[in-house]
Amino acid sequence: MRKIQILGTGCPKCKKLAESVEAAARDLQLEYELSKVTDINQIVEFGVMTTPALAVDGVVKVAGKIPSIEEIKKLIA
Repeated sequence: MRKIQILGTGCPKCKKLAESVEAAARDLQLEYELSKVTDINQIVEFGVMTTPALAVDGVVKVAGKIPSIEEIKKLIA
């Protein structure tokens, strides 16, 4: 099971990224656990300076933008 984290303060872009990740995971029929990291200190611990960011199994895959659903599929597969 993949552990997927959305790093961000809950802004509209963060919500959009979460929706896109859920759609991509559904398309892939992926077993996953989605969590949202909203604490600034925790986000900085990941080394992220711009949100939203996407981490998969503890590794930041993208930060500062919302990738397309197709791009997200490649990142979480």
